[in-house]
Amino acid sequence: MYYRSTRDKSLRYTPAQAIAQGLSREGGLFVPDALPKLPEGALERLKGMTYQQRAVYVMGLYLPGFSEAELTGFAEKAYGPAKFDTPDVAPVRKVDENTYCLELWHGPTCAFKDMALQMLPHLLTASLVKNEEQRTVCILVATSGDTGKGALEGFKDVDRTRIMVFYPKDGVSEIQEMQMRTQEGDNVGVCAVVGNFDDAQTGVKRLFSDEALRENLSERGYFFSSANSINWGRVLPQIVYYISSYAELLRQGAIRNGDKINICVPTGNFGNILAAFYAKEMGLPVNKLICASNSNNVLTDFLTTGIYDRNRPFYTTVSPSMDILISSNLERLLYVLSGEDDALVSDYMAQLAANGRYEVSDGIKAQVRELFAAGFSTEDETKQTIGKMWRDKHYLIDTHSAVAFHVLEQYRAACGDDRVTVVASTASPFKFGDAVLESVGVTDLRGGVALLDQLAEVSGIPAPKPLASLKDKALRFDACVEKENMEQAVLDFLS
Repeated sequence: MYYRSTRDKSLRYTPAQAIAQGLSREGGLFVPDALPKLPEGALERLKGMTYQQRAVYVMGLYLPGFSEAELTGFAEKAYGPAKFDTPDVAPVRKVDENTYCLELWHGPTCAFKDMALQMLPHLLTASLVKNEEQRTVCILVATSGDTGKGALEGFKDVDRTRIMVFYPKDGVSEIQEMQMRTQEGDNVGVCAVVGNFDDAQTGVKRLFSDEALRENLSERGYFFSSANSINWGRVLPQIVYYISSYAELLRQGAIRNGDKINICVPTGNFGNILAAFYAKEMGLPVNKLICASNSNNVLTDFLTTGIYDRNRPFYTTVSPSMDILISSNLERLLYVLSGEDDALVSDYMAQLAANGRYEVSDGIKAQVRELFAAGFSTEDETKQTIGKMWRDKHYLIDTHSAVAFHVLEQYRAACGDDRVTVVASTASPFKFGDAVLESVGVTDLRGGVALLDQLAEVSGIPAPKPLASLKDKALRFDACVEKENMEQAVLDFLS
């Protein structure tokens, strides 16, 4: 198997080359030249495996050149008890007869990004060896909240790597910001950007495509790579947990092998639900992929109309990791649905860059309607859902998971589809303690990390250890730049 660029499929890369490079030089994203299919009987075999074994099985289908022994070692390190607080790694919790919650926040930063970002450093460092790369990799990350901390923690003190994270000033939660600004490690850097996530993400993409900057850094012994979901090494581990969730439902007796399920995912950059799409394309029995957005509902509009239009107000919400108007991973979906028409995808992306909008063909629209349902949740609806889930189910959820649960309720009311549905729960409620406390009726809020203790007292649930430990950490990073000055921030970091 080789990997090609969504904007120039004549380019061909090994898995190790694609993972190390992160983004194709002309701005395209790497995709496998053929999606593997789950072998007959695979889901029954996966039912009896540990999460680590499932990861090795699924990832091995995409990574020729990586041995089973290598992947086994990576999985044991990435998903072992030193990193995750449950042996299930990504447990599937029953909410009611037809609703199950895939909890993806039991890792070291209490967010779903850990599922990929604990694996990516192993894939990347192994790729450097396979590529006989002598330079040090400089990983650039734009984050809407969770990716930044996940990447910092994953790459902390990893040999031959430096990592620089940019986040939108005033665009992440207080806990998310504190997680990043207190990050330990000798090879890490953190910088706020004046603007929103799209400004930070566009800035990082611009740095990747700056040939003069790349040459400058190469002469100094560095090259760029990415830990954002534009890197295939981020998307691949996410495919694992959707396939694992089906195996878990089989193990629990919630479904029979072959039963189709729905999957509901809160997403802004489209990477998380894209992984579910790939799992479906591999043969996972999925009926509908339900895309849940917050007030920044550009994806909802696209999936229902076929028109992608980022020319709209940007809202800062209580679910900040979804405050995104440029959904980078949608490009990978368009590549598949267009029949791998790289010229068409390039044209769509050029229209987006020039005009902020594009409209896909009727053929792509029809496929999108068949595959996806979509909806969004307002701020009030998100908070009401948190309160309702706590009162009715005694289940505490964060703001992003609440968006998904609300959209699922909308979907079921509209079409009467009550089949078993897996909801991707993407973060611990303690990461967004102020909004969660308000949602369950608390009005007198404490400040800073004291929110963690307050939520623990109200809920009777202890704060996760990685978050509780923040109160003892010193702030290390306080830089803030205009988006035009991101290049200089990188050069200063590497000096």
